[in-house]
Amino acid sequence: MRVTGGESKGRRLKAPRNIRPTQGIVKEAIFNIVAPYIEGATVIDLFAGSGAIGIEALSRGAAHVTFVDREERGLAILRQNLDALGLKERARIVRADVARWIEASRDELQAADLIILDPPYGDAVFDRTLQAIDRSTSRATVVAEYSRRQQLPAMGRLQVGRERRYGDTMLAVLRP
Repeated sequence: MRVTGGESKGRRLKAPRNIRPTQGIVKEAIFNIVAPYIEGATVIDLFAGSGAIGIEALSRGAAHVTFVDREERGLAILRQNLDALGLKERARIVRADVARWIEASRDELQAADLIILDPPYGDAVFDRTLQAIDRSTSRATVVAEYSRRQQLPAMGRLQVGRERRYGDTMLAVLRP
C-alpha cells in the first residue's frame, strides 16, 4: 500500500493483516472528488485503521487530520506510518468507539471540512455512524465507503451528491 499523491507520493505504508485496506482505485476516486477542497482542510478519518486515507489527505495538503478507531493494533501501525512520513504534528489519534466519539465531539465535527468513513462492511455501525454525523455536522462534505449490499440510511441534513460503484465497494459523497 502506497501514498498515491502529494508530498509523500510513492511512500509505502504499513497495514495490519486484519484490516481491509481501501482499494487503490477507490482511494483515487475519493481524492479526485475532494481535490478542490483538500488544501488547508480539517479532515476526520473515521474507522481509520492504518490511516491510509487520512495520510493521503495530509500528503495532498490537508492542514490537520483526526484519526478515530477503536482497534489499538491498527492505531499502533498508524502511529508508525505518521512517524515514518513526518506527519504526526498535523495529526491527532483518538482511540474510541466511532459512533460514541461522534456523539461526544459535535464541536469537532462542526469544525471539519471533510469527514471520511470506511466502517467494516456489513456492520450495523455504518447506519449508526452516518446518522450520528447527519445530526452533528452542518457544513462538512462526507465521503462514505461501504458494501454494495448495504443501503444508505435515512438522513435529514445530508444529501447524496454523488454515488459510484467499484466492484463490491460503494462510494457516496454527501453534503448538507
